[in-house]
Amino acid sequence: MTTLAQYLESHATKPIASTITTLATASVSISHLLAKGALAGIHGEAGNENIQGEAQKKLDVISNDLLLGALTANPHCAGVASEELDEISPANRDGTLLVTFDPLDGSSNIDINMTVGTIFSVLPYHRTGDTATEADFLQAGSQQVAAGYFIYGTSTMLALTLGKGVAMFSFDPNTQTYILINDNVTISESTAEYAINASNYRYWLAPMKEYIDGLVAGDTGVRNKDYNTRWVAAMIADVHRILIRGGVFMYPFDTKIAGKAGKLRLMYEANPMSFVIEQAGGASTDGVKRIMDIAPTHIHQRIPVVLGAKEEVAFVKALHDKAGILANGDKA
Repeated sequence: MTTLAQYLESHATKPIASTITTLATASVSISHLLAKGALAGIHGEAGNENIQGEAQKKLDVISNDLLLGALTANPHCAGVASEELDEISPANRDGTLLVTFDPLDGSSNIDINMTVGTIFSVLPYHRTGDTATEADFLQAGSQQVAAGYFIYGTSTMLALTLGKGVAMFSFDPNTQTYILINDNVTISESTAEYAINASNYRYWLAPMKEYIDGLVAGDTGVRNKDYNTRWVAAMIADVHRILIRGGVFMYPFDTKIAGKAGKLRLMYEANPMSFVIEQAGGASTDGVKRIMDIAPTHIHQRIPVVLGAKEEVAFVKALHDKAGILANGDKA
């Protein structure tokens, strides 16, 4: 059996290996708290809102503090950015890496005992010796040197990419270590399974409505085959399902909330998940453009997301191209 430590020793530089190990150690603490559930007093809301204007769950705050404390103490980490915090947190000036994270994706699922997880992205730091600022984080996703997620479900697992494929690990509660279970995770180019919040249908652009109408029509429609809908209401769970058995996940642009191009955050969710999906052989766009080519303008920037099986991602893009519009409704 190959442990995470052994895998990192042979596949990653010392700074990256150290950073991933720090994240993994924090994930074990989060997993233990989730396992205790209500007995640990983690259920319910913390009584605050995050920078996104969302009510924070108690474990959102606890997980954020665990990760922030661990990463800022890592000598290789020059700065940390969290979805839960307004501003970035400078760390060690001599560090060569920056880390962004969503401490508990899908936290609305905690109280009903459903899947949640931690998403992370690791970027290079180019001004070693100086104090990190938000501008240092505003790098395209293509600059990531590592990304992945810890998923806390029936078992705790880690999906990790270092830019040369995707490896998956399962946490062994007996040895308290992550064990490699698949060093070459791949996604089929075609699928008959999709994930989307259909309750927002009336707010979507015409190309997305046309796409979903085609899937719903099944073998009587333009796609000539039946599709199944799967929706967990946690990006991390839907992406994990795609890595395990294929599919396509979408949170497209909608007009439900004025001024918000999409629900998902570029730096904390879309970029790391896009890196993982692409490295597993899938594709990831905002509906038209490759997500990892997008130059961030703000640490909490939101974008539409369409990722997973290449055939489906390409079909969505083709419908937007045919309509002559971008994924945010602007003319192409």
